[in-house]
Amino acid sequence: MKETRPFVDWELMNNFIVDAFCGYGVPRADAEICADVLMESDRRGIESHGCNRFKPIYIDRIKNGTLLPVTNIEILKETPTTVVMDAHDGMGMVASHKMMEMLIEKAKTYGMAGGAIRNSTHYGIAGYWTSMASKEGLIGITGTNARPSIAPTFGVDNMMGTNPLTFSLPTDEEFPFCLDCATSIVQRGKIEYYAREGKDTPKGMVISRDGTAMTDSEEILKALVDETAALAPLGGIGEELAGYKGYGYAAVVEILSAALSGGQFMKALTGVSKEGKPQMYHLGHFFFVVDPEAYMGLDTFKKTAGDICRALRNSTKAPGESRIYTAGEKEYDVWMFRKDKGVPVGEAVQKDIITVRDELGLPYHFDFE
Repeated sequence: MKETRPFVDWELMNNFIVDAFCGYGVPRADAEICADVLMESDRRGIESHGCNRFKPIYIDRIKNGTLLPVTNIEILKETPTTVVMDAHDGMGMVASHKMMEMLIEKAKTYGMAGGAIRNSTHYGIAGYWTSMASKEGLIGITGTNARPSIAPTFGVDNMMGTNPLTFSLPTDEEFPFCLDCATSIVQRGKIEYYAREGKDTPKGMVISRDGTAMTDSEEILKALVDETAALAPLGGIGEELAGYKGYGYAAVVEILSAALSGGQFMKALTGVSKEGKPQMYHLGHFFFVVDPEAYMGLDTFKKTAGDICRALRNSTKAPGESRIYTAGEKEYDVWMFRKDKGVPVGEAVQKDIITVRDELGLPYHFDFE
């Protein structure tokens, strides 16, 4: 792997983000959860959801009043195997952490458990929550709705969010099988990353209302907000490339995120009022945890999952290709490369770090200065 950006030590970056969240009113225990979720994104190489986002998605929203720094979790309903929460517009990562702790305990007792959260906010990479389960030898499943950005097949209105549908499955290897991806052909966070790095969005991922492709990342972000552009669903536009499959899975996530929690959906999640002013996002998330011990046992599950992954990776490679991957493998490779180096930070993130540090008067110095 080649990396030209400067690295920041993991502990230094983590401590800075914790102190930054605290500086804007997040309780320290909650700030530590939030920082770890962001750091995990960078550990896996998912930079669209890592420290790249801590200021524009979290700090700036706390400052403009669309995200509350203190998370007041209300249990609306609970049974031996289910939980429904209201996050009351607090930190989605904090509510999700509490949810997974509860569901893991329930699943270990009863074999499986499920939960939903309403009135929440961005909960970071979905794979963080499913990995909490796989680390305990459990199967984790989650999804979340988001600001509308996907157009339905044969439509141009941005009706649903990028709506990830995510699974983590324990294996007998060094890493779990972890499929964490959006149901759109690209997620909004990736376009935000392109914009911050001054890069165009690849052609074919975004359509305007007249059906033409858009590539200017800054213009795309504006167009998604004023509803003059939409992301293509996974697979692509129309039926020829099976975009209806991505559209269908996005709808599944939208329904489960809202209907299980009794929460809001689609156009109610824009984060912008009818008057054009910022407002709360009121997102919904759902979670399921399954204990393989309730079936044929954890060891059997892990070996079978590992055997399947190894068979896939060892199958015949296409001409010119050197390697076949299974879900979670690339992320593991990134961590092996970065673990002793730190988190790489581009110029845009460097500016955010300095801005937040100076605004709060935090006693940090970074080698890139």
